[in-house]
Amino acid sequence: MSRAFVLDSYAILALLDDEEGSEQVAEVIASEDAKIHMSIINLGEVYYMVSRRHGEKNAETVVGKVWDTPKIKVEGVTWKRVKDAARLKAAGGVSYADCYGAALAQELEATLLTGDPEFKRLEANGLKVLWLTQ
Repeated sequence: MSRAFVLDSYAILALLDDEEGSEQVAEVIASEDAKIHMSIINLGEVYYMVSRRHGEKNAETVVGKVWDTPKIKVEGVTWKRVKDAARLKAAGGVSYADCYGAALAQELEATLLTGDPEFKRLEANGLKVLWLTQ
């Protein structure tokens, strides 16, 4: 049986910058039985963060690598997912973009891979999280 994971921007940025937790992200991506997803909204977060720190050309390269990684399925938004993310946001304490990753993880019954402490609020309400070492 395969395991499903959702990557948030934190996970991609940790891998990109070789920060603590990057090994965990790499292991999940390399795992043969892992199904890996990422919300297109969170990929947009990666784009703007890399663009701000390292320029738009680097952002294009990084996002292109995510799109070109066959193991990572970038998921678009549906009205159901938008509503689910909005419900999570309405509960408070989590950024709207992060709510898309959480909504996708809940929808897929997947584990969110992150180190972002904002998700602790959602974990208390049943979100499955694999915490990156910090």
